[in-house]
Amino acid sequence: MPVLGADTAVVVDGQVLGKPESKEDAFAMLRKLSDNTHEVLSSIALIGGDDELFDLNCTKVSFRRISDAEMTAYWALGESSDKAGAYAIQGYAALFIEQISGSYSGVMGLPLFETGRLLESFGYRLLGKVVH
Repeated sequence: MPVLGADTAVVVDGQVLGKPESKEDAFAMLRKLSDNTHEVLSSIALIGGDDELFDLNCTKVSFRRISDAEMTAYWALGESSDKAGAYAIQGYAALFIEQISGSYSGVMGLPLFETGRLLESFGYRLLGKVVH
């Protein structure tokens, strides 16, 4: 049985933003993302038997300017405390996003297109599609 693994990194101006360690850390991250474009890199690996397949998805996300009051309100919602870059695209942070170029599911943490391709390479049926 193959094992699937995935991880996501938010990169802005060459700096990797992990999960915030505090409210102040989250605000610092959101300030870097505010009125700026960053990349979200989501890597996936599928390993089974002697086969190892890997893929990487890169999505560009542009934020509008975010005020301190909005950061405070967003922090109070609890969404940013355990997310890379201190935001969740599938939540209220969607209000900060002006433009996305790439994979929405990749920004959420599991790029579904690439995952499907890897699973098909392992011979799995997806949506009734017979492979191999």
